[in-house]
Amino acid sequence: MTEAASGSRSGRKNDPDRRDRIIDACLDVIAESGVAGASHRRIAEAAGVPLGSMTYHFSGIDELLHEAFTRFSHTISARFEERMAAASDLESARAAVVDIIREDVYGDPRELVLSHELFTLAARKPAYRALTTAWMLRSRAALERHFDRDDARLLDALIGGLSIHRALDDEERDPEEIVIGVARITSA
Repeated sequence: MTEAASGSRSGRKNDPDRRDRIIDACLDVIAESGVAGASHRRIAEAAGVPLGSMTYHFSGIDELLHEAFTRFSHTISARFEERMAAASDLESARAAVVDIIREDVYGDPRELVLSHELFTLAARKPAYRALTTAWMLRSRAALERHFDRDDARLLDALIGGLSIHRALDDEERDPEEIVIGVARITSA
């Protein structure tokens, strides 16, 4: 049997999803333990793969982290774009921004933690800053479908800022403050 016929050099069946499982497991480990707790060993265990798979698929932990955060930021950006594309007028666009804050960003504690971990890395490492910059540009472009450039920038900052405050404030926040903030920024 040839290599091509058996699927691998050793005759074992390939695991074509292994790299993706590792990336997904990396995000899970980061959400649970932070970037500082994301080791090759912990990620391999979470992915259910041999430790050697880590160095086979990634040159090091930094490449894996970058791939994982790239996937994460693209997923969030796509969801953001879908919400804004579904809006058909000013009111539905405002409602979409409110939903992004309430349901997408703040509604999922895992994604909130991942966002904060990525932005912390971006504050220190230019390669990650490029990811956050691309993410913000996509967000603003989606917002600019309905709002002028200045309002889009302010709304993007509001989304990030309110999300941080809502996540870290010990006091229960009034959900209406989001509606009020969006309306104030986008009023003529």
